[in-house]
Amino acid sequence: MGYIEDLRKLIGHRPVILVGSVVVIVDEQDRVLLQERTFPRGKWGLPGGLMELGESTEDTARREVLEETGLIVEDLQLIHVFSGPEHFTKAANGDEFYVVTAAYYSKQYTGTLENRDKAETLTFRFFKPEEFPERMIGSHRMVLEEYLRQERAKG
Repeated sequence: MGYIEDLRKLIGHRPVILVGSVVVIVDEQDRVLLQERTFPRGKWGLPGGLMELGESTEDTARREVLEETGLIVEDLQLIHVFSGPEHFTKAANGDEFYVVTAAYYSKQYTGTLENRDKAETLTFRFFKPEEFPERMIGSHRMVLEEYLRQERAKG
């Protein structure tokens, strides 16, 4: 059992602050890897997840990407840290939480893309920014918008 599950046993559904990481993985054609999720079913998002005890946000990003995709990401570059009231969530089971998300990008990765976590993932696919799906996790769309804004600013 993980840290969050243990914490929920103690506090029930009360609001908590959780820290997580997501990664914008960019291939050689400047396409972004997205994950079609099982929950909410059919919504697309970025690989990532919540921090476990003793991890850094970079450790969390690398672990979650490996667990979900089979890819090893290198050279993580910070996009932004997202937090605040707009990052409040109430889960279907009643759990309430505010998420602080460290968002990274990487254009350097190794391994073979595979769906390693069928409980969380329906499929993976690389998308050009103009082809991003409509059904996306809102906070992940915010991450992608910020990443693309920074890339345009680099010129």
